[in-house]
Amino acid sequence: MDFTPTEAQTDLARLTGEVCAKLVTADRLRELDTPGRFDEQLWKALAETGVLAAALPDALGGSDFGELEQSAVLRELGRCVAAVPYLWSIVLGAGALARFGEADQHALAQRAGAGEVVLTAALSASLHDPIGAPGITATPASADSPASAADPASSNPTAAGISATDSAGGASPSRGTGAAWTLTGVATTVPYADRAERILVPALISGNDSAAGTVAVFLVDPANAAVTPQQVVDLSPEFLVEFANTPAELLGTVEAGADILTWLRERAWLGLSALQLGTLERALDITAEHTRTREQFGKAIGSFQSVAQRLADAYIDIGGLRLTVTQAAWRLSEGLPATEAVHIAKFWAAEAGHKVAHTVVHVHGGLGIDRDHITHNYFTAAKHHEFALGGATPHLLALGSQLAG
Repeated sequence: MDFTPTEAQTDLARLTGEVCAKLVTADRLRELDTPGRFDEQLWKALAETGVLAAALPDALGGSDFGELEQSAVLRELGRCVAAVPYLWSIVLGAGALARFGEADQHALAQRAGAGEVVLTAALSASLHDPIGAPGITATPASADSPASAADPASSNPTAAGISATDSAGGASPSRGTGAAWTLTGVATTVPYADRAERILVPALISGNDSAAGTVAVFLVDPANAAVTPQQVVDLSPEFLVEFANTPAELLGTVEAGADILTWLRERAWLGLSALQLGTLERALDITAEHTRTREQFGKAIGSFQSVAQRLADAYIDIGGLRLTVTQAAWRLSEGLPATEAVHIAKFWAAEAGHKVAHTVVHVHGGLGIDRDHITHNYFTAAKHHEFALGGATPHLLALGSQLAG
């Protein structure tokens, strides 16, 4: 592969970095340190400068920039710990609608690219198995019986998944036909669900036809579901979303459901890894500057061998993450099998995130545990990206299964 950044990567990264440098100051981060943090000013600026729409296909008014360019944007957003849903609304939401959706869903993707609406995806299967099966199956519904009576998950709001039932109780429609489905179950840690126009929800189909037990992806209006805030380490807006016979619209086809879910997961894992890369790079820059100006025993602490070794280890870890993110993004952009590469990138994002984040805190000493210091934002962001959609262990296990299978 060629590691040379494309011109579009360089230009988008520079533009995103300039917008972030202007709007995301230390004081602004302090203002955003509240539950459900969302930087509406930055989101509007990214829309106005065309950063959001650039990821859409040409036919939808975009520039058809793919995974390499999107990763460059995410890296810059990670560097400034930006509180915006670029990954969830643009890369995943608008990207999936543009690729797999019908005409009306394409229009929704365009609105997302213009910053008019926010989209999101419910991809965490459960808190205990974040990269496992997307849902649970249920007893097939009959035409004269409501889905809730046929589906045991509807009486269990803590069920680790979602089941889908054809609302007519008959054969499963193979393409999106409006709200022809209902969902029952629970999705956890759904980003920006409080402000989303639609949530992309993977679910296992229940019923009495050949589609039963297969995976499909649906669009759900969160206004029809119970949305409850969850406490997250970096105050990100994440929510528990409970579905109880909630109307849903099929994305693409039932037959393509598994492929759509794989498409979403691979880009979500890559996106989190790219965010982590930017977060750790900037955190190390801040820490290196601190070691040049902070003195002990009449010397800058960066001159002490133990401190220099910690920073060198962090530099190496970040280099490994950078290579694996680039490899995964390149494979996806070339249409090559990329699941293994993405698992590797997410493992590095988790492993490097843990080690570098703690190095940043330790080297800053007392400042490292001051919640008003900028390092606190980078530490909590790194911990969020480490565990979101699976930490190091589940991705290593998944990689092992792939290699053994």
